Amino acid sequence: MAVDTGIWESSPRTRDLRKRLLEFMERRIYPSEEVYERQLNEGDRWEVPTVLEELKLEARETGLWNLFLPQSDRGAGLTNLEYAPLCEIMGRSHFAPEVFNCSAPDTGNMETIERFGTEEQKKQWLDPLLNGEIRSCFSMTEPDVASSDATNIQSTIHRDGDEFVINGRKWWSSGALDPRCKIIIFMGRADPPVSNSRHEQHSMILVPIDTPGVSIKRHLTVFGYDDAPHGHAEIEYKDVRVPSTNILLGEGRGFEIAQGRLGPGRIHHCMRVIGVAERALEKMCVRARSRSPFGQPLSEQTVTLERIAESRIMIEQSRLLTLKAAHMMDTVGNKEARLDIALIKVAATNMACQILDWAIQLHGGGGMSQDFGLAYAYARTRALRLADGPDEVHRNQIGRLELRKYQA
Repeated sequence: MAVDTGIWESSPRTRDLRKRLLEFMERRIYPSEEVYERQLNEGDRWEVPTVLEELKLEARETGLWNLFLPQSDRGAGLTNLEYAPLCEIMGRSHFAPEVFNCSAPDTGNMETIERFGTEEQKKQWLDPLLNGEIRSCFSMTEPDVASSDATNIQSTIHRDGDEFVINGRKWWSSGALDPRCKIIIFMGRADPPVSNSRHEQHSMILVPIDTPGVSIKRHLTVFGYDDAPHGHAEIEYKDVRVPSTNILLGEGRGFEIAQGRLGPGRIHHCMRVIGVAERALEKMCVRARSRSPFGQPLSEQTVTLERIAESRIMIEQSRLLTLKAAHMMDTVGNKEARLDIALIKVAATNMACQILDWAIQLHGGGGMSQDFGLAYAYARTRALRLADGPDEVHRNQIGRLELRKYQA
């Protein structure tokens, strides 16, 4: 069951969408999970399962489409706070966000192009993304530098007349292996530098994936999982030429864009993992009721009761912190809400990892297998403690912001 978020869910439209979304999940998503896995494993794992496209068509026809995009007439017009309980529900099934065209990295990329792109860029790339006709990836992290400090990024974007020439190597470009991926948002160092400020030396630019010089070197797994048909790629960019009109916002403004892009991306991850944790807790409770080792039901053993209780406490804490962060983003903007975003980015992912770990433990050997989906959920959730900035970076930011209150 999906828990009601109570007083925070004040929008009548959100309540209506929530009701319809819950019904769609029960009627179409959960029964399709086995079908999805079977189709994915029957042939080429890098082909999109047909059931996914069928579900996307139905979701769009029922008005459950592009719910994520705030402050835009291209989306559903929901605020971050209104979207939060809907995103949580989608997060309960790993492929559900894509069914509603609300999956990463497309959501972040679409919001980036909507907020910082030109009308021509929107027509060429944003509209097909919003229509679910293509997919995208975000190419920022590099294997040869400590990319948790994004000022270390060494890939270059060099202006040559009416073109930019791109060189570098990226990895963890999630979605690049998807056969529907057509556009990359690439972040690199402006060459020559456009400013002496370390936060005004990088740019973001749109790179069609079929541009000569873009070469996928290898596929990266997450704890052995391939995440097909989505995937994560290491990509080499060698003398890649794109028109100068592909630049986003302007040279040297990459960090400005990142500030606008990564905030929503981070909180969307947190919204989804609350759904992951809720479903893990459900599985814990069902398992605890069904197994009786040493003559006593698991549900009556103190350690089980304590873990179930702690799971509920932690989920509720993370949900409220997520809703507060969403409210702050809506009312004061992503930059001013950076503390709240950092807080929940650490709290929600650690919470979900712990609950998944307890759920795996309660399921015994089955928890490590493919039968219950817990191992895969853990791998994906554990990766989020690194994605969009590792825990340590967010904790450092939280600490610095807290200490500012005590400046002499």
